[in-house]
Amino acid sequence: MMLAGALLLLALVLPGLPLGSWRAFLLDAAQFAFLVSGLALAWDLLARTGQLSLAHGAFFGLGAYATALSIPALGTIPALLVGGGIAALSSLLLGLATLRLQGMYFAIATLAFSEVMRTLVLKAQFTGGSIGLPVQPAFAGAYPLGGYYLAVAVLIICTLVSLLMSRSRLNYAMAATRQGEAVARVLGVSVVRVKLVAFMISACLAGLAGGVYAMKTLFLSPYDAFGLGRAVEALVIPIFGGLYTTTGPLLGGLIIVSLETWLRLRIGEGYLVVYGVILVLTILFLPKGLMGLLARRRGARHA
Repeated sequence: MMLAGALLLLALVLPGLPLGSWRAFLLDAAQFAFLVSGLALAWDLLARTGQLSLAHGAFFGLGAYATALSIPALGTIPALLVGGGIAALSSLLLGLATLRLQGMYFAIATLAFSEVMRTLVLKAQFTGGSIGLPVQPAFAGAYPLGGYYLAVAVLIICTLVSLLMSRSRLNYAMAATRQGEAVARVLGVSVVRVKLVAFMISACLAGLAGGVYAMKTLFLSPYDAFGLGRAVEALVIPIFGGLYTTTGPLLGGLIIVSLETWLRLRIGEGYLVVYGVILVLTILFLPKGLMGLLARRRGARHA
């Protein structure tokens, strides 16, 4: 918890630090890291029910496009809320159809949903199709750091929601569902309802992150907004940082995005291969992620 607070405090004060000639680059990279970490926190909320989603890249993209299309008429903050709402609504419809599935069957269904959404955006004229969609900057560009602090705000919201859910009665129901749905039902847990609530909250947060991302990039392409890489980031970061925690995705996001930024400069799109290697190595040697490693070291010191 203290580490999560320190990371959020650093995010708030970073623009005021003497960053020199690297200032613009570091703030841009940090903003992206905050949004990806928020997406990872959102994915982890659903993972607490035992469901492996590959749809969060689509929720991110839906939030991005809905926000971009709404900004001219509504303004920045209402457009972000529309983006989060559209993502939550799509998760409701998807969840009603798929949340009775488990394991790889649910993962395949969510991957199919992502591909369907990407295809629809590619074919629709009002989204710009394959050409892409220009996006108005946050607050119409009146505040140079407006987009940065929106990214920080989304990260704080995702962190607070994660903490609140981990300390709520819903967390016990999600944990029971993850351990075994049959047992959870015997204990009185409405399994589908619990998973649907977690799915909608998770998708809404992913949509908010996507909305801020749209204003950061100033131009949306369906190949980027709905790319498989976004869904991979959403699941690799929590696994690397530590599943079912709040600090894990925050710390994992900072490390992974820093590594990604360096790899993009070196090997381009080949960084996805490195993601795969990191995931395999983490599962083999750090089954509980960085948080599990830190917990073991603290235990060793106190032994």
